[in-house]
Amino acid sequence: MARNNYTFTSESVSEGHPDKVCDRISDAVLDAFIAEEPEARVACETFATTNRVVIGGEVGLSDQAKLTEYMGRIDEIARACIKDIGYEQDKFHWNTCEITNLLHEQSAHIAQGVNAAENKDEGAGDQGIMFGYATTETPALMPAPIQYAHAILRRLAEVRKSGQEPALGPDAKSQLSVVYEGGKPVRVSSIVLSTQHLDEALTSADIRAMVEPYIRETLPEGWLTAATEWHVNPTGKFVIGGPDGDAGLTGRKIIVDTYGGAAPHGGGAFSGKDPTKVDRSAAYAARYLAKNVVAAGMAERCTIQLSYAIGVSKPLSIYADTHGTGEVAPEAIEKALSMVMDLTPRGIRQHLQLNKPIYQRTAAYGHFGREPDADGGFSWERTDLAEALKRAV
Repeated sequence: MARNNYTFTSESVSEGHPDKVCDRISDAVLDAFIAEEPEARVACETFATTNRVVIGGEVGLSDQAKLTEYMGRIDEIARACIKDIGYEQDKFHWNTCEITNLLHEQSAHIAQGVNAAENKDEGAGDQGIMFGYATTETPALMPAPIQYAHAILRRLAEVRKSGQEPALGPDAKSQLSVVYEGGKPVRVSSIVLSTQHLDEALTSADIRAMVEPYIRETLPEGWLTAATEWHVNPTGKFVIGGPDGDAGLTGRKIIVDTYGGAAPHGGGAFSGKDPTKVDRSAAYAARYLAKNVVAAGMAERCTIQLSYAIGVSKPLSIYADTHGTGEVAPEAIEKALSMVMDLTPRGIRQHLQLNKPIYQRTAAYGHFGREPDADGGFSWERTDLAEALKRAV
């Protein structure tokens, strides 16, 4: 039997966190290649430390001359990301840090397993398992702790970049412990926020006074009470931030990127991977399916698992779990899912229109729980499959 009364905690990190700097650069490289050629192949990894960014991995375009041209733009792409995030520190500055580009062409052996041919459909770019999750506890059908942990940092980034709070720096982390009663989130028992600041004279109390109004306006009314514990910059000063303070790497924040630990994770990271990589595209599809199951009223909570083999087009398995909240049997949901959506890698890419330069915006504040964009960004957050699912069961 599911627990109804408990406290659950999730964390988020800002766009200036060292790992998120790397995710941003990797996704910006991906966007640049897809903007040139929608079927471009990209697997880009980034490492950042004091005064240095190293970019490596595999890329592929059908036009060799264009590939060479875009290889020459990597330095420019990385610096633009760092500048937009806001790093102008002595030991990590967008204009002076050293950029090393180690990208090379995609392996022909990988390509032959993935590419479509006369006798085979396009196959998955790798083996693996992917999970999607949705719950009615927030309007975005996301778990409350991660949704609001993201929202706090997005709001602080807005006021930092607008000049409203110029003392804030790009690097920050938030953590919310949310109390559930009767299975519903009702209040915050503790909040942890560590944010970089540019004035060394500021104390933890000063930072709390600065950020508290934005946190209060972000959280649902009544969730912060007199009993809520606050831990704002609990270690004291936080002036040295970003890759100067701690090295960063693409793909190290997979729980932040998804459901904050409230749902299973298949283990694959997203950033820097083109949508033939099912680590990314099938995880988006699984979220899309879970969200539509919940939006259709079939369950209050839903987990979907998909599995793939490299070079094989169709998923090896489809699994649904409604955690005891279902109005429809999980077996019926599983059957309906395969009826309403083509879950081959190409089918996912076409249905969700993933061959577009829409990825840089996903690199911070979560890949899920966002509003769909008019240009196709966050298409996996649509609930346009709900009616088809109802008919299919």
